[in-house]
Amino acid sequence: MKSPPEPTGDFTEETVSSRLVHDGGFLKLRRDEIRLPDGAPAWREYVEHPGAVVMMAFLDEETIVFERQYRYPLRRHFIELPAGKMEAGEPPLSTARRELVEECGYEAARWWHVTTLHPCVGYSDEVIEIYGARDLTHVGACLDPGEHLEVFPARIDDALGWVREGLISDTKTIIGLLWWSRYGRAEVK
Repeated sequence: MKSPPEPTGDFTEETVSSRLVHDGGFLKLRRDEIRLPDGAPAWREYVEHPGAVVMMAFLDEETIVFERQYRYPLRRHFIELPAGKMEAGEPPLSTARRELVEECGYEAARWWHVTTLHPCVGYSDEVIEIYGARDLTHVGACLDPGEHLEVFPARIDDALGWVREGLISDTKTIIGLLWWSRYGRAEVK
């Protein structure tokens, strides 16, 4: 594999001041005054996000667990890989273990890190860690208050077809499925 070209310059932006514009409990909005690499002043607005995890939980070699969930900002249901936000100070793998039980009712004997995503680099510091999980045992779900979703199994190839048809449009789910179809089958068994 060929490495990307070395940078030809430093484009680092220096923080002059930072102001919390909105504290929403889950998300925070900041507005920072910055200095551009050429010394000119500018500002940046961005969302602070606690981080999240996504789980590719394998029931067998070709079947994984999915969720159907209503997402209010877009006013519709989405098919997604199970996911959840990290609590303050909680390691990502601990979040993945907790969320898989809470949302889907499964514990996994084997875990591995798949990849790291930065889904909104232009306006958020959100980081999503994708984990794989195998050797599942059903222990029963325990949804958070106000959390409503449907859990169901699906073959990976069927889900990839749903991506092509536009039935799956959630980016973290698409990336997880495409990553698995390209790299995962050869790397992790």
